[in-house]
Amino acid sequence: MLIDDDEDDREILLSVIQNILPTATHTIANNGQDALSKLNRSPMPHLIFLDLNVPLINGSQFLAARRENAMLNSIPVVILSTSFDQPTIKETIELGAWYFVTKPDKYSACEGALRDVLKNLFFSNK
Repeated sequence: MLIDDDEDDREILLSVIQNILPTATHTIANNGQDALSKLNRSPMPHLIFLDLNVPLINGSQFLAARRENAMLNSIPVVILSTSFDQPTIKETIELGAWYFVTKPDKYSACEGALRDVLKNLFFSNK
């Protein structure tokens, strides 16, 4: 699942994900409220990419709501944000995000960052 209200960012991220995992399917939510609604009526995703600055229910509020639901809380969440703010990064990790990735400005950097995250999530010996 990709939760992001910026259409350009969604297109780039989906392109990168499809390049890395060509058989992956996805669900898009424009905000945290839309995501929670879709999660309550759809099959559970294997991974959630979450932008912090989405309307209605922002990323931090989404993480807090996710924490209250045992099924949702088991889904890894990767924060994708333009923020470099250390207190924000710390807060999202404390709220249960598995990774925090500052959105790179170049496609190749974005692909490299997401490859590293996916490799660590799904192919490491945790």
